[in-house]
Amino acid sequence: MQTASSNQNQPRKAALDTLAVAPSRALADLWDRWADKPDYAKVRGPEVGLVMVRGRAGGGGAPFNLGEASVSRASVRIASGQVGHGYCLGRDLAKAEVIAIIDALWQREAAAVEAEIIAPLQELTRVSTLKKQAEAAATKVDFFTMVRGDN
Repeated sequence: MQTASSNQNQPRKAALDTLAVAPSRALADLWDRWADKPDYAKVRGPEVGLVMVRGRAGGGGAPFNLGEASVSRASVRIASGQVGHGYCLGRDLAKAEVIAIIDALWQREAAAVEAEIIAPLQELTRVSTLKKQAEAAATKVDFFTMVRGDN
C-alpha cells in the first residue's frame, strides 16, 4: 500500500533510478555542461560498500540470497540547504558524488534538472534498450515441426 508521501517521492525516485543506471561518461558529460554548479559540502562519503542481492525462484518463489554486489554511495549538502544522496552499483565514487549533487539540485530546481540531465539520460537508456532488443531479435531462430501424413 502506498502512502501519500511515497507518491510524492515517485518523481525523485524515477530521477535517481535514471541517474544510477546511466553510463558514467554520459552523466559526466551532462554534468560538465551544467552551467551553475553549486557549492556543496560532503555529508557522507563517497564510499564503497556491499549490498546483498536477493532473488526469487521463478520470479515469484521464496526469496533467497544470490550474492553480494559493490555499491558506491555519497551524500552532500548544497549551499542552499538541500541534501542529496547518490547510489550506484560498482566502485565509481565520482559518479556517486555527482548523483548526490544532482539529487540535491533536483530538490531545488526539478524542472531544469529534468530537462537538461534526466531527459537526455532517459533517451540514451531508451535507445540503448532498443538497440539491445534489435540485436537479440536478429539472433532469434524460429523452430517448426513438420508433420508427416503417414500417421
